[in-house]
Formats: sequence, C-alpha cells, structure tokens
Amino acid sequence: MSRKSNKLIFSLAATVFALFLISGCSRGGEREELKLYPADQLPEEVQAAPQAVREAYQFAAANPDIIGHIPCYCGCRSIGHNSNYSCYVSSVDEAGNHTFDNHALGCSICVDITQDAMRMTSEGSNVDEIKAFVDATYSKYGLSNMP
Repeated sequence: MSRKSNKLIFSLAATVFALFLISGCSRGGEREELKLYPADQLPEEVQAAPQAVREAYQFAAANPDIIGHIPCYCGCRSIGHNSNYSCYVSSVDEAGNHTFDNHALGCSICVDITQDAMRMTSEGSNVDEIKAFVDATYSKYGLSNMP
C-alpha cells in the first residue's frame, strides 16, 4: 500500500472512531419520557407561542410536583408568584381545570428555567438537583420568588 492510502485509511478509521465516541457520549444514558399537559387544552395565545414556550407551559401544568418547588428569578415575586409554576398556572379547580397565567408568554427567564428543569428531569435529576442548578444559574438576575 502506498503512503497516501495508509493516510486515507487511518483518517477514515479515526473519523469512524470519533463518531462512535460522540454518539455514545451524547446519549448520557436513558432519558425519561417527560409528562406534558395536552397542547390542545392550552389557551389560544399559548398555542400560538413559540415551541419552547408552549412546551414550558405543557411541562409546568403537568408537573406541579417539580416546577412548584423550583424558584423563578425574573422579579415576579412582586406580582405574587411563589415558584416557577405560578408563572404558568394561576389555579387548578377541583375538577382539574387549569387557569393559566400569561406571565411566562413574555418572560424568557421563566421559560429558560423551565426548559432547564425539563432537560434535567429527562436526564433523571431530582427536584433538589434541579433547584440547586436553577439557584446557581439564575440568582444573578435577581431575588428568588420562593419564600
């Protein structure tokens, strides 16, 4: 074999090996399926919002046990919010009907926090780990809305 052929074979083998490593590392283990509120039951203005915002509303409404323990740092404590969940849901009646808050429609910090919680939940993180990450990442924007 010529020197040029050897280089080509080595280069090809190195590329295949690198792709194998990348694909194995990017999975990061099993991902948990996220529980989401039905999109067609969201208010029209939320259904018309960008995908990340819609998904944040869907996740928040379906996961109060997670998002209800995660703070928000956008300054919404001044409007009575006491967790990231309250940026999305004002109330849920006895029949399970949600009244949605429109605050997160115009707040990227709320949505970013929820998107991080979604990612970490799918990776298997628990509420305490998610809260610690949110505190460390978002506290630079202001005070927590949690008492």
